[in-house]
Amino acid sequence: MSSELLWVLTLLLIAIVLFTTNKVRMDVVALLLIITFVLSGTLTLSEATVGFSDPNVLLIAALFVIGEGLVRTGVAYQMGDWLVRVAGNSETKMLVWLMVSVAGLGAFMSSTGVVAIFIPVVLSVAARMKTSPGRLMMPLGFAGLISGMMTLVATPPNMIVNSELVREGLRGFDFFSITPIGILVLMAGLVYMLVARRWLGGANHQTEDKRYHRTFRDLIRDYKLSGRARRFTIRQGSPLVGHTLDELGLRACYGANVIGIERWRKFRRVMVAATGDMELQGQDVLLVDMSDSDVDLREFCREQQLEPMVLRGEYFSEHSRHVGMAEVSVLPESELLGQSLRDMKFRTRYGLNVIGIRRGGKALEGKLVDEPLLLGDTLLLIGDWKLIHALKTKTPDFIVLNLPIEVESAAPAASQAPHALFCLALMVAMMLTNEIPNFIAALIACLLMGKFRCIDMESAYRSIHWPSIILIVGMMPFALALQKTGGIDLIVRGLMDIAGNMGPRVMLVCLFVLCAIIGLFISNTATAVLMAPIAIAAANEMAVSPLPFAMIIGVAASAAFMTPVSSPVNTLILGPGGYRFADFVKLGVPFTLIVMGISVAIIPILFPF
Repeated sequence: MSSELLWVLTLLLIAIVLFTTNKVRMDVVALLLIITFVLSGTLTLSEATVGFSDPNVLLIAALFVIGEGLVRTGVAYQMGDWLVRVAGNSETKMLVWLMVSVAGLGAFMSSTGVVAIFIPVVLSVAARMKTSPGRLMMPLGFAGLISGMMTLVATPPNMIVNSELVREGLRGFDFFSITPIGILVLMAGLVYMLVARRWLGGANHQTEDKRYHRTFRDLIRDYKLSGRARRFTIRQGSPLVGHTLDELGLRACYGANVIGIERWRKFRRVMVAATGDMELQGQDVLLVDMSDSDVDLREFCREQQLEPMVLRGEYFSEHSRHVGMAEVSVLPESELLGQSLRDMKFRTRYGLNVIGIRRGGKALEGKLVDEPLLLGDTLLLIGDWKLIHALKTKTPDFIVLNLPIEVESAAPAASQAPHALFCLALMVAMMLTNEIPNFIAALIACLLMGKFRCIDMESAYRSIHWPSIILIVGMMPFALALQKTGGIDLIVRGLMDIAGNMGPRVMLVCLFVLCAIIGLFISNTATAVLMAPIAIAAANEMAVSPLPFAMIIGVAASAAFMTPVSSPVNTLILGPGGYRFADFVKLGVPFTLIVMGISVAIIPILFPF
């Protein structure tokens, strides 16, 4: 083993340790690897940054935009509502339709995004059926991962494997090449989950919240907000005029938390977000949460030159197109646990206001701004719908648990839903022709979504999950570094010594097992980047077609069922499902073996050696 190869393997080991411990963000680790490769002379600058120009990386970014268009037009949430209507009160029907719906929708948009959309649906249905969310949350996660086996563009590992084939001068896969495997795995998953859900008894925790189609009024009641809000008009000459909310510090001085601002625009009042940098104007109407305040309201109004106004019971519902509410929970691995809202500067950071906290099923009272957040707390947020939706992609710290029924009227481009479906269908049709590159087809669909106002530029850029993009870009040089230093040849020789004389099917088993083991420690995307060139090299060494070897890597990378850190999908369902690490092992290991058996049996039939 040369010193150069030892250096590359050492870097790989360090990266795996950092990914596993999660002490440093994965995208930061990826960027540090690029820097290290260049400075050490292992790779040239052009070699280390090859991922930034890879068309499949650009395709992944474009697909994030397509998915956001489906969310903004309400298509994704309408599927959740349809699911509730079809399943009724039957848990079995819900499980089957849930897995089919998630696998179908995830075939064309990010599986992580699909699962995030359906988590509130599962919580709502579980509450209505008076059953544990854990009995449905694991099927949701499994279906999200299986959706990656439905189409070529369903998940980054598929596109990475296809890109490696093209880079080697070989013909890549078609759009639906992987679909027969995905359908078989989905059918097996349905049967498996109908039986295995009984093993989820350890995650059984009833929820007292009636989340099914909850309204603003329900949330106000559950968080005991009635009587806490006030409306004030800012008179001309008020000392508040011309200052931002952060400058005024009304919450710190008076316990007055401004959660909304009505402002005259085009001869009518509209609600605008109460962000920290919002500068107040004369005649603005402030919606203020006074629950933390012990000041005399008359004195407060006199000092700040405010005029009290009537606040009717239907106020929030009347403004639901502009003001949103959402229940969120802090993820278990978040660094925000233990911090108070004041410590984390919540409104300044996210542009939203926390108006309620529930702990152990009970609403907390008193001053919430200094209350440290604990694992299991649910927070009620209020603010702009766009910022609420952005919270799902802007931070890895929170998951949106529940959106009230008013969200249906708040989809910013709901009227453009038919156009969004047309753009999606057109993209798939162009990809099926094999005459137009996949990235160009996705880019055309993105531009058409912009033309039809399904999405705007701001939300398009915000929808791209940049940490995932940077992770892929940073891991791509590893494959090239292993190839240059002889690492791939060394791994292939090891595989040949183990299974070279036993036939290509045994080699498929070895590749699947190796991919699954690596996937225990790093993401499935990074696993595919490392394993794709190894699989193709093994096929060349055995003088057989590389297509079945490449396909087994794509399937194995998506089969990240065994641990909660193998995929973002698993991490998302960990908290809401009430799962432990052992629950993923208990259900994931047997099903991974089932997927391996299906893959090894069917792939050589679809792609002969």
